[in-house]
Amino acid sequence: MAMKIPGLLLLFALGLAAPLHAASWDGPRDGPARQPGRHKITFIAQDLRNGGIGGSYRGFASAARLLGWQVEVQDAQGSSVLLRKSFADAVATHSDGIILGGFQASDLADEIAAAQRAHIVLVGWHAAAHPGVVSGLFFNVSSEPLEVARRAAEHVIADSHGKAGVVIFNDERFDIANAKTRFMQELIQRCSGCRMLEVQNLPLNHADQRMEAVVQELNRRHGRRWTHTLAINDVYFDEMNYPLLHAGRADIRNVSAGDGSSKAIHRIRAGLSQQLATVAEPLGAQGWQLADEMNRAFAGAKPSGYVSKPILLTRTVLQQLGEQDIDADLPYQQAYRAIWFAR
Repeated sequence: MAMKIPGLLLLFALGLAAPLHAASWDGPRDGPARQPGRHKITFIAQDLRNGGIGGSYRGFASAARLLGWQVEVQDAQGSSVLLRKSFADAVATHSDGIILGGFQASDLADEIAAAQRAHIVLVGWHAAAHPGVVSGLFFNVSSEPLEVARRAAEHVIADSHGKAGVVIFNDERFDIANAKTRFMQELIQRCSGCRMLEVQNLPLNHADQRMEAVVQELNRRHGRRWTHTLAINDVYFDEMNYPLLHAGRADIRNVSAGDGSSKAIHRIRAGLSQQLATVAEPLGAQGWQLADEMNRAFAGAKPSGYVSKPILLTRTVLQQLGEQDIDADLPYQQAYRAIWFAR
């Protein structure tokens, strides 16, 4: 699809956009068939206000329905107390599997150990700094965070013609966020004409309350040297537009290194904010991968090892896509159906 669009070809040539998915599928093509039984799965979300977590949950839930599983979702609303309670409840109610939705497995070592003793399968989405097999989990589903970070930072450098003054928003509670931040910081520092102004640590669940004051302080400290903002998640830019306008800084341009939330996609497509781009992950496909990894674990098989590729979404790309999902052209549902219901 993308190869037929001249505007996209120009963006690809300039390195400002990643090609959209072609019709081919680079994910798993074989594996265990659907395992018998009505398995009970608990999806524990760190905070469903996070568009990435919500999108991966919706993808997982649709796949789980097809597999005949019983799914319960628990929303911790950004609270570590609720997170631990949700995990304990999932173990106590004898879940067959638990999805760790957007929180670090390493932060719940005791709860992970209790689940393992109960022979509960644990699969993560963004539950560690990198995708793959990690301690305590059967598999962690994610794109490679350093690739997400690279695409975001390079877009800022290109947009500024190598003269960006950058503030990075991070939530240092999460290993995956720290990995993105360190790499984006490194890339900006390598740019000889760019200035890495500071890293601002702001917990995602406090962004709505503190953004106004944070923007005022950043503007006071850096003034016109601040030209671009990078962030580890779109949530920061949900809250930043009005504070920037109130500060008289309609010139600042923002790019997010994750996760392609529906709010971010809408405002980028419509040109309604100062956010130029988001580096999205194929959340529908990742949700189905969560189900596939869980099914592999139930079958006693090995993880698929698959790592999906991120997609840089700009206004031009989104206008060409229209209203369809960003992974709509990726035949992941057909691929997983063929595995689970092989004849």
